Amino acid sequence: MKLRIGIACILLLLMAAGRLGAQEPAQPFAQNAAQEPPDPQLKPNPIDALRNFEPAADEEYRLGRGDEILVDFSGRPEMQAKLVVGPDGRISLPLIGDIMLADHTRSEAAKAIEAKLAEFYSNMSVMVTVTKYTSNKILLLGAVEHPGVLAFDGTPTLLEALTRGGLSTGAVNKVGQIPERCAIYRGHDQVIWVELKELIESGNTLADLRLRRDDVIFVPGTTEHFVSVLGEVTRPGAIPLTSTSTLATILSAAGGFTDKAGNMPHIQIVDPASGSSRNLSFKDVLNPVRSLEITLKPGEIIFVPRSGFYKATYVLERLNPLTTVMTMAMLTGAL
Repeated sequence: MKLRIGIACILLLLMAAGRLGAQEPAQPFAQNAAQEPPDPQLKPNPIDALRNFEPAADEEYRLGRGDEILVDFSGRPEMQAKLVVGPDGRISLPLIGDIMLADHTRSEAAKAIEAKLAEFYSNMSVMVTVTKYTSNKILLLGAVEHPGVLAFDGTPTLLEALTRGGLSTGAVNKVGQIPERCAIYRGHDQVIWVELKELIESGNTLADLRLRRDDVIFVPGTTEHFVSVLGEVTRPGAIPLTSTSTLATILSAAGGFTDKAGNMPHIQIVDPASGSSRNLSFKDVLNPVRSLEITLKPGEIIFVPRSGFYKATYVLERLNPLTTVMTMAMLTGAL
């Protein structure tokens, strides 16, 4: 019995020694991984980010508010209707009433109408044609001669928008008539920086990347510093950063919080250049002493998440690869 116990103990010791031996080679590897910088090829590529941001060339058009459409009904020419998609995204037809068509493709819109008509007609086929595109609009802001809303008949592109808006001397570099960079904001939580002059000089076609309806283009002045405010604020976008700016004044310039931010929203400040993130409570902004300790740097992103969905890494996860560390680092370094 004692002999069996002794053999068992020896076997256990040998097994433990084997596990330790298997782990030992990993220690110098972990040290080297900590000491050596990561392979630059593994970093996010801003060109890939632009490709992911650009809509596909064959992306099907989606109806928008203000678009004029023609609705044809198979075998019933008397029912043909010329309509305008209303501000609420709907159209109205006899018998079936209001139908939501905004953000539908032409085929989806036809199917939605057919589904409504099925109560009154059997096997009714519908075709929807866009006769006038009026919802393809881009907002152009910043150092341009003619800021404002631009409407396009076809798919809007970056260079077309900038050309139509005109570039002021505040956006032009000393060498030519091309701004160094511009930002494109999409919705409340997406922003990408385009190194425009570099792309044009290298012959990259992404300099004239395709845009989506309601994109906002911001062209900074050559000496202007700013931060991006995204998320649940009234006016997301670029906010100038001055020597007197505080987090409270920046949030105020963005129009304050929306109702979806909640009563005491969390605020995240992300530095894409370093990948670091600071998480604050609105109480910190209201505290006079604490608010003075909150410093902001050009190029940082201030994000206000929706109440109930707060997560420390939400900004970087949501924006990647639309806001890449490399792209924003180039901006921050330039400023």
